[in-house]
Amino acid sequence: MSETLELTKELIRRKSITPDDAGCMDLIAARLEPLGFKAEWMNFGATKNIWLRRGEAAPLFVFLGHTDVVPPGPLEDWTSPPFEPTIRGAMLYGRGAADMKSGVAAMVTALEYFVAEYPQHPGSVALLLTSDEEGDAIDGVAKVVEVLKARGDTIAWCLIGEPSSFDRLGDVIRVGRRGSLCGALRVLGVQGHVAYPERAENPIHRFAPVLAELTAEVWDRGNEFFPPTRFQVSNIHGGTGADNVIPGRLDLQFNFRFSTAITADEIDSRVRAILDRHALRYELNWRLSGAPFLTLQSELTEAVQQALEQVLGQRARPDTGGGTSDGRFIAPTGAQVVELGPLNASIHKIDEHTPVEDVVGLSRVYLQTLINLLG
Repeated sequence: MSETLELTKELIRRKSITPDDAGCMDLIAARLEPLGFKAEWMNFGATKNIWLRRGEAAPLFVFLGHTDVVPPGPLEDWTSPPFEPTIRGAMLYGRGAADMKSGVAAMVTALEYFVAEYPQHPGSVALLLTSDEEGDAIDGVAKVVEVLKARGDTIAWCLIGEPSSFDRLGDVIRVGRRGSLCGALRVLGVQGHVAYPERAENPIHRFAPVLAELTAEVWDRGNEFFPPTRFQVSNIHGGTGADNVIPGRLDLQFNFRFSTAITADEIDSRVRAILDRHALRYELNWRLSGAPFLTLQSELTEAVQQALEQVLGQRARPDTGGGTSDGRFIAPTGAQVVELGPLNASIHKIDEHTPVEDVVGLSRVYLQTLINLLG
């Protein structure tokens, strides 16, 4: 399966900084179309999405990945150019080496080997790729899922190649993710001169005890699958820049990473209750980035665990940590969703890398998973 390593290198060479695909999907489509995969482009705005499916029958197995990467940062800080794949020792270096061009390459070669071995396989297999996972994720998988649902395409199993592994390949699989709820709050005051505070109303002062309460609040205690819900401030701004002016408003952005023990509506209600209890004048808007989801004992999780045993001699620890992934758009359709990918220690960092042997090993695990389900 050295083809997986070579394909990974070819993908790294393409400077696909989100939402630019830089030709990655064209390269992949050219490999899979001759094998009977029907390529369907679902582009929205500046985002490219491709749906490559072989077969029409159920059940439908889908590999899900993204070709876009985050910006490399200062080029002079890299030991080797970020878009020139470089092997040093046992490691492959380059932007996307772990997140997630090696995962995408492993999916492609696994499909190639599977179709060659099982040309008359039951059900259907598909690959869904987007160039909008690292960005706003508005015109990517979220939009594609709407199209698939509208025409009745039902995904039974979805395996995502996000870098889930911690210390060694396949030691952790994601069987769920926390929800992400973003809040934008504007606290209203009355602007004035700092020498005459009685003629003004400082929104920063008014909000200070509220912030302390929001931070100290126990939103839930989590459950056996998820840690407790957390509140975190990401941005805060108040003032005109002058040192003698009381600001007339305070703007705050914050985020809840929440478990299945609470809902977005419950969070909204409790936040507003705290604000109202302090008699604040405010404007509050929410953006639900994704609801929490969980896939426990299922055909997919067992097929993945068996593949890990068969190929690597180990089973993985199920986990729901980390940030969000495009799985949040697939899970609500009723699909079983599992994430399994390379080591995540260097993702988004300078000198991003992945072990060379893991690139090949991941393809073998993906192939065995396909065999366990549809072979």
